[in-house]
Amino acid sequence: MNRISLSKLGPGLLFAGAAIGVSHLVQSTRAGAEYGWGLVWALLLINLFKYPFFQYGPRYAIATGETLLDGYYKLGKGYLWSYFVLNLGTMFTIQSAVTVVTAGLASKLFGISDDIVVWSVIITIICTALLILGQYQWLDKIIKVIMIILALSSLIAVSIAFSNNNDTLPLSQIFPYETGLLFFIAFLGWMPAPLDISIWHSIWSIEKNKTKTTTLKESLFDFNVGYIATVFLALCFIGLGALVMYGTGTSFSNQGGVFADQLIQLYTSSLGESAYIIIAVAAFTTMLSTTITTLDASPRAMSKTLQLLFKKDHNFYLQWILILALGTCSIFMFLLSEMGQLVQIATVLSFITAPLYAILNFKLVTSKQMPEQHRPKKPLYLLSVLGIIFLTGFSLFYLFSL
Repeated sequence: MNRISLSKLGPGLLFAGAAIGVSHLVQSTRAGAEYGWGLVWALLLINLFKYPFFQYGPRYAIATGETLLDGYYKLGKGYLWSYFVLNLGTMFTIQSAVTVVTAGLASKLFGISDDIVVWSVIITIICTALLILGQYQWLDKIIKVIMIILALSSLIAVSIAFSNNNDTLPLSQIFPYETGLLFFIAFLGWMPAPLDISIWHSIWSIEKNKTKTTTLKESLFDFNVGYIATVFLALCFIGLGALVMYGTGTSFSNQGGVFADQLIQLYTSSLGESAYIIIAVAAFTTMLSTTITTLDASPRAMSKTLQLLFKKDHNFYLQWILILALGTCSIFMFLLSEMGQLVQIATVLSFITAPLYAILNFKLVTSKQMPEQHRPKKPLYLLSVLGIIFLTGFSLFYLFSL
């Protein structure tokens, strides 16, 4: 990994920052707490089968100089309208979900106030101001610092958990049925992230290229670093849940502040009070990275979508980030009690729409729009086909099991 490659890391880390959030801190921890190591197979399998479709975001962007949204538009205007409606229906819920957990952790880490609404609004305002003032350049720098802190603190936390745990946890793999099925689908839906984040990645890749020209090889290296980090940290959080919480019979709250308190208290009760700051920093940086990247990405995607649909040159980023910030704050004030249900809807929707994004991304990188030398080679092509079959099959299985 040479100096030039390091200087061009960016979109891949932003992808990791967006992915490593609720799926890791909340759902991976819960998976470990409820099933021990039993869902590792699902984590590895879903990351493997989603890999090609996430990778096609930067691959298409660097090869063509266009975002995936440009490609969707060329495939058919209806695809772009579908994306616009789906994103409009979930962006506020997703932003609220990640921010409220961040707020709960901030209240435990910094004190000052226990009011989750106050902390949620403060975090939203600070992140919005940072993005409006610094835009991509500041985001690129901030996320590198956050990801380093996140990786180190998480690794230390897992190491402490292993050294303090004397029990042998079963390694047998399981498939959750009945009441566990909905959690399982939500776990797969946001692991490592919803597939539409590939769109965000393509947008960030174009933004990065405006300041530093990047080759396809460098872009894919950047993506692989970020992707490997998401898988590694997901295993870390499953491990923390399994080593610290498995068998305790604790029921987790859907409320951000209560969940944050439960999470930190359970960890510190097992790992010791000296680990409090490590756990708190690991958890807070996990959620902060997601909060700031999702707050940046959705407005960029909505702005680009409007530009394409209505053939406008105007950048609507400022308008959309303000709309998202205001909408998120409104949910905190009026719908906070419904947050658990809203998140469940968003995660399930992410899962059942995954085959659509997978097929669209695959269709784009194998089409005439893609330079032949940059199209996926046979192994990646075959993995893509298997991935589409897997995602479609699981989506149909879930729908027919309702």
